[in-house]
Amino acid sequence: MGQNIVDIGDNLRIIGTAHVSTASVELVREQIEQWKPNLVAVELCESRLRSLQQPDDLDNDDLLKIISEGRSSMILLQSALAAQQRRMGMETGEKPGAELLAAIEVANENGIDHALIDRDVVITLRRAWRKMGLREKWRVLNALLWEDDDEEFDLDELIEDSDLLTTMMEEAREAAPRAGEVLIDERDAFLAGRIQQVRGKGKVLAVVGAGHINGIIEHLEKPALETTSRLSKLSSEPPKPIWPKIVMWTIPIFLTSVVGYLFWSGDTEALKDTIWYWTAANAILAGLGVALARGHPLSILVGALASPITSLNPTLAAGWFAGYTQLKIAAPTGGDATEF
Repeated sequence: MGQNIVDIGDNLRIIGTAHVSTASVELVREQIEQWKPNLVAVELCESRLRSLQQPDDLDNDDLLKIISEGRSSMILLQSALAAQQRRMGMETGEKPGAELLAAIEVANENGIDHALIDRDVVITLRRAWRKMGLREKWRVLNALLWEDDDEEFDLDELIEDSDLLTTMMEEAREAAPRAGEVLIDERDAFLAGRIQQVRGKGKVLAVVGAGHINGIIEHLEKPALETTSRLSKLSSEPPKPIWPKIVMWTIPIFLTSVVGYLFWSGDTEALKDTIWYWTAANAILAGLGVALARGHPLSILVGALASPITSLNPTLAAGWFAGYTQLKIAAPTGGDATEF
């Protein structure tokens, strides 16, 4: 077998692919038709499969609908993939993940069952985001999205040895170790656990990114129960940290205390001044923020009017109201957000 095709026993074969390589699409098709597995396990979740099968849906759908359906994370992922492709100069004609979709299509053509073995991308991104500190978040965004014209890549070597997502994740690991743990190590463990779950269904062909092969093999060498028992934990979202809530409630509690004290002491002039400065400062800054974002005049007005009130309630944000107004007026699509 080649370095990206690994046999484990007689009934499990793992193919490592490059998510932007036309050759990977042909390799997957060839292996399914020649090896004739009983099941094809694919490194996809329902969300990513939908984006591959219906690529125009995300671009054409109303952004408000995408957000309400919890699909906004797919825009971030799609944008990061596109940016990384441009930065590496990868103009291969294939969209990232084409070989994974091809695996499912070829399996269906041959009457072979398939299984989605990757963790939901939304859970993955949320786990990574919540584990990172502010500095790590900035480093990850900088590594994934900002162009770097001085950096060069050997495309042939990259396609042979790794895949687009793994390259991105290795950059993320360097910039933010805690994110790398979620985006790489946890996914290796999750993929291995799912493969263990389906191994009893005859000959299984697993199609994964080449960069995951070593990690998957390492986990498959462990007892099956140990590998599969982690799936539930890895599929859950970590609890939100409590300190942001403490910080958010500190300001309104302090202001309310000041207003209460001034009212109790009978200092009406100071009370009026405090309310006036609070209202003006919030309204002006919120309106200015929406204006700088080139929001509609009505969105600017809504943001300015909402901010003095929402600032007293940490569960609300003026940006929500201004953003909702902008979405209703401008009706941007997912494609607009991705391009932005």
